[in-house]
Amino acid sequence: MNDDSGRKRRPASYLRYALLALAAFLVLSLGFALIPRESPAPATPPFSEQARAAALAETLDLRTVSQQLAVGSSGARRQLFSHTVTLLTTQARALLLPGATAGSAAGQSGTKGPSGTASPGAAPSGTATLPALVSALSKSGKARLLHAEKADGGMARLLAAVGTAQLLQATTLAQAAGTPPPALPAPAATQRDAATACSMATPSGSSGSKDGAQPGNGSQPTPTADPAGSATLAAALDRVVRTEVETVYGYQVALTRLDGAAADQAAALLATHETLVGQAEAYTRVQCASVPPREPGYTLGTSFLQKPAAGLASLEAGTLPVYGDLVALSDGETRRWAVSSLVAAAQRTMRWGSDPGPVPGIVLDTALLPELPEPAAPSPSHSDADAAATSAP
Repeated sequence: MNDDSGRKRRPASYLRYALLALAAFLVLSLGFALIPRESPAPATPPFSEQARAAALAETLDLRTVSQQLAVGSSGARRQLFSHTVTLLTTQARALLLPGATAGSAAGQSGTKGPSGTASPGAAPSGTATLPALVSALSKSGKARLLHAEKADGGMARLLAAVGTAQLLQATTLAQAAGTPPPALPAPAATQRDAATACSMATPSGSSGSKDGAQPGNGSQPTPTADPAGSATLAAALDRVVRTEVETVYGYQVALTRLDGAAADQAAALLATHETLVGQAEAYTRVQCASVPPREPGYTLGTSFLQKPAAGLASLEAGTLPVYGDLVALSDGETRRWAVSSLVAAAQRTMRWGSDPGPVPGIVLDTALLPELPEPAAPSPSHSDADAAATSAP
């Protein structure tokens, strides 16, 4: 009986085991199917985007500090801080991506720089002070100029413009604070032999160079003429040479109508522009492009002859967009020279009493810039709610 009954129960046991195994298999299969896959790590943003985000974050921080100082000041200092706020506001709007909404600015303005380290130009923490703001503006400006040397064309021009204005504003604030002004980069000189660089730029038989030079039949590449207004490095250098030559002529004329300290300043800056002409021509030869011929003279308006100092300020301001274009269209040593020359041109503009603006080197229509998103209103705390309930009738 036991054997017979045992033999009858075995098929039922096997079936039960099979059903349990099938159920376990289904549970495991469904479990694996429902477990979400790990999302891939976000791609590292390009250098230019990292530099833009770092510049926006630091500019917004500096703007906040400037607003605090403006609120706590009066008279001339209040006006100075208010001007700083306006400058930084325009810069932040220029650095903001179009279509930003409330709450999205924080996502656009990370506090990490392109190197992945904490930003060197962060605004001072704690109580806002004028010396701390000067130091933070100077550090931020220098960081922007450094990033401009490596960023893509358009972003390089914007970063160079923002950095230039921040350094100049730091200098203005330092004068008000009675502290030493920040050191500004001096224009770099050419460091390579132009003839050698040109002869090695485009090997014989190559298809051409990125700067518009085409190979000739011999060992020397034959430069091609750039169409008027074309956006090439050779065309940008051509405009720099022509603009500097015209500026030299303007200084020569102005010197005959100036005296005293203004004449001394004009004489010193005339020598500077003569040097810049030579440097621009050398960089043009490095790119195997033709140096434009010098014109015998230029027509100057009556207002220039009557007010030569104001005329020189206008000439200096006219060099800013030319150097801005060169920053955008160049790279390497040429861009470093263009960035430092942009800073120096903005300095000279201020020395003649003119304002280079919040983004020197860029012709900017502020009406087309996105507005900064309004900060979200803080939610009331429990103490505030209790106080409101207590005061309610």
